[in-house]
Amino acid sequence: MTPLCDRIEEAANALRAHSDQNPQIGIILGTGLGNLAESIDVRATVPFQDIPHFPASTATSHVGNLLFGQLEGKEVVAMQGRLHAYEGYTAEEITLPVRVMKALGMNTLLISNACGGLNPQYQAGDIMFIEDHINLLGINPLVGPNDDQLGPRWPDMIEPYNTQLIELAERLALEGGLKTQRGVYVAVLGPNLETRAEYRFLRTIGADVVGMSTVPEVIVAVHQGTRVLGFSIVTDMCLPDALEPANVDKILAVAGEAEPRLTLLVRQVIQNLAT
Repeated sequence: MTPLCDRIEEAANALRAHSDQNPQIGIILGTGLGNLAESIDVRATVPFQDIPHFPASTATSHVGNLLFGQLEGKEVVAMQGRLHAYEGYTAEEITLPVRVMKALGMNTLLISNACGGLNPQYQAGDIMFIEDHINLLGINPLVGPNDDQLGPRWPDMIEPYNTQLIELAERLALEGGLKTQRGVYVAVLGPNLETRAEYRFLRTIGADVVGMSTVPEVIVAVHQGTRVLGFSIVTDMCLPDALEPANVDKILAVAGEAEPRLTLLVRQVIQNLAT
């Protein structure tokens, strides 16, 4: 197999043929931020399948494009859709786009997801800033030989989500009258939802919300020295003693109702970012 550094450079060189931008802000448009793409002044759109070594996104509602453009006066590169372990991809495949965005100039990553609420003080539709995470995916993108060109062998995870960025986002949310939460995200493999006993376990170990993404990308971002701001939209409540069958249409509707609020907040954050 081609060494990781070479794959990163091949993908980055191919993308430079589509855009000469040097975007310092990267965005992963997961569930809850998909419509932000409409706010970007897009200069180039590159399908994942046209980028060397990029896997195709197969998840529902994930388009699978890399967008280059401007947002709030800043140059950005945005993943329109993401990759998940439950699709059958390795941790290295899932996180390759984050490596490539770094090679293109990214120093700040904004990432979003949809999740189930475990904290009984939350409710469906809440926006949560991720302040920490628990990795129960059973995979880690840093397993294997370490390339010191990419990052240290043992990266410190004391602050995977940048405190200053969280405080900025919280201040902007407060000024706009937007209610938000701050909590811990636990990532599980999926694609099935969890049992009642598993929800109890996840809450017991300190998780406020549960989802199936985000953590691999954040681990790589920390490894390569990229600061991260993570957002979760609580699309349904996973309280074991009041559990109801999952309704995908209802979950997507809740995400859709919260999306304009999160999109506005992210635009305000980008406007106020010092890059």
